[in-house]
Amino acid sequence: MTPQSDEDEVWRQIVASFNDTAERDSADQPWPDSENLPAEPSRRVVKRSDEELLAEDEYGDGDAPGGDNQEDRENREDPDDEGHYVPPPPPPLPKTDATTKIAWLGLFGGPAYLLLSAAFGWSLPGWVLFTAVAAFIGGFVALVVRMGDGPPSDSGWDDGAVV
Repeated sequence: MTPQSDEDEVWRQIVASFNDTAERDSADQPWPDSENLPAEPSRRVVKRSDEELLAEDEYGDGDAPGGDNQEDRENREDPDDEGHYVPPPPPPLPKTDATTKIAWLGLFGGPAYLLLSAAFGWSLPGWVLFTAVAAFIGGFVALVVRMGDGPPSDSGWDDGAVV
């Protein structure tokens, strides 16, 4: 037999058994113990009554008769706060120079002025239209040129990996 005929025979067996039912039903397969979850104690939800809520609103500071006071509530840990990540405050934004600010102003200011003039129906002279379009194009070009995609100037003669 040739390797090609072996592959053909295997392929015929696969095609012939395509519509056959499985030997074991998935319900008969045992569930692995490693997949079982540990049993957790049931949590009890306690709802406060309307009288307690009204008494708290009436006294304002939580010193309602028969209720807990503000200090008890602050000292009690909230089970819902477990494991929450509180990120550190973000670093301050970098300072930009005047050229970059003017470029951003031209990039957004030119089209914004044209949009407002069209929305309010203002008729603009040709030089104003030219200035708004030139501000947009100039702001875009200035930001692209200042982007600095090139290699760092202190990289030396070797342009290899920078760690």
